[in-house]
Order: sequence, then structure tokens, then C-alpha cells
Amino acid sequence: MDELPAWLPAWCLDQLGGEPTEVLFRSEQISMVFGLRLTNATEAVVKARADDGRAVSCVAAQARLAERGFPCARPLTPVVGAGSLAVHAEQLRPGGDVVHGDSPDVAVRYAKVFARLMAELAGVTVPPPLPNPRWVRWDHSDPGLWPAIDVLDDLDQSAVPAYVVDTAERARRRLLAAALPCVLGHADFEAQNLRWHGRDVWTVHDWDSLAWQPEAALVGAASGVFARGTGQPTLAPIESSEAFLVAYQGARGRAFTAVEQEVAWAASLWPAAHNARWEVLHGQPTVCGDALRAQAAQRLRRAGLRADE
Repeated sequence: MDELPAWLPAWCLDQLGGEPTEVLFRSEQISMVFGLRLTNATEAVVKARADDGRAVSCVAAQARLAERGFPCARPLTPVVGAGSLAVHAEQLRPGGDVVHGDSPDVAVRYAKVFARLMAELAGVTVPPPLPNPRWVRWDHSDPGLWPAIDVLDDLDQSAVPAYVVDTAERARRRLLAAALPCVLGHADFEAQNLRWHGRDVWTVHDWDSLAWQPEAALVGAASGVFARGTGQPTLAPIESSEAFLVAYQGARGRAFTAVEQEVAWAASLWPAAHNARWEVLHGQPTVCGDALRAQAAQRLRRAGLRADE
């Protein structure tokens, strides 16, 4: 309790009618997340992140899905600023298990949930939550290959392997060349962000990570990242990404065009390249980097790119 931000008790009292009496959990990555019990017996999750203009749309979309019965936490407040932070509270939705694994069978389970999620979001109209999350921000307008991210750009870029840069450049060219309409979708569809009761999904978390990109690109990114349950990000095996893409199209009742297929495979590479860059710049084990080295050539071929392109 002594380590809570100074603004948080007053914010909770104003927005939720009580002050924190117990910290149920907390985490801090891009956002600060606090699971709290309040003096009025309310249990809530308070999320705070730098106000980059995305939060209002993300919370509004999450609220619409919760109203429709989609398995996600219901927002309890709108986005209310605290200094330079965008803050909101949502329902505490505990329980459920993480389904681990990167097999094609596991991929199919996740793909069917992603298809349901995307179908629900297709009926939601909010201002696009831009800029897109940094790990899928291949569509940035910053100079150079990578989006501007101070915590990465200030480090020694010579440490990034040439194959990571080359893969990112080629995948990005393919993605930017496709003239596909953008839709609303979840851009951090990792196993750690879902909880299950048996075969049924119980909760999808992390609605701060909505993005505005072509459907095929969102699906492709999810097909690569879904397997991360704990630890560092990873890249799923190619056969599992393929099973994800096939199952998604089946669940949505629409086959991707040839262009969409290529875009999906190109998009599967960008988060892995971003994560491989992050690993070496921060001196971490090269989990994504090793997977990218092994799979990049085949994924690029499926994206319609020859070795000399």
C-alpha cells in the first residue's frame, strides 16, 4: 500500500467511491496495473498508461464487447486523466487457466476465439486507436525502418543482427504495398492474455492493445504470437501459424484472397523482428531471434517474397 502512486487513492475515491485498502496484485510494463480492494468493498483493476490518445477508443470498444456478452472485463469508469496518464478502472474477473503450447491443435483453439473477437469488433465503431501498439507498428510514418521508440532507439543499433533488419524490411515492404482496408482488432493476442475454463474461454485481457490495421495483418500477427504463455515473447512454429490461419478463415466463413494470405504471413514476422531487436538490445536470451532465424525464409516465401526481394 505504501508503494501506490500518490494520485491513486484520490482517483479511486472520486471514480469508484472508495480508497484502496488492499493490493491484490500489481504489474508494470507499458501500463501500470493495480488489482485493488477498496473501502466500499469494491474489487477493481485500475490501469494507467501514458496518454497517447489511444485509451478512450480502446476502453469504449471493450465496454461494447462486455455489454454484448463477450468474455472480457467490463469497464467501470471512462478514461479519466491523472496528470499525464490516461487511467480507467475495470471489473476484476479472476479465475481461469492459461492454455500453454504451440501445437497446431492449440493454435486452432486460439484462432477460433480470435475469429469470434474480430466478428464482435466488426460491429463496434470507435475512432481508430492510433498510433498502433509499438510491436505491430509497421505502418508508422517515422523515418527509417523502425517506429520511434526511445527505449530502443537510444541503444546501440549495431547489435541488431542483419537478418533481423533484413526480415523486417522485406516484411514491411510487403505490408505497405497491400491496399487493404483497416479494421479494429486485438494486437496482443498471446496466451498470457487469455484465461480458460476447460475448453471454454473465460476472459480475454489487454484491451489497451487494440489496433487499426487490415484484418489479414491482425490475424497474421496473432498467428505468430499466440503461444506466449510465460516468459519472453516467441514465434509459433510455421505449421501452427498455418493451422491458426486456416481455422480463423473457417470460423469467419470467408477465405482470404491471395493478397490477404501474403499479408498475413508478412505480418507474422513483424512482431518477431521487433522482439528479436528488443532481445539483443537488452541483452536477453535470443528466443525470438533464434525462431526468426530458423523460420524467416519460409515465412517470407509464403508472403510472396523471393530471396532477392
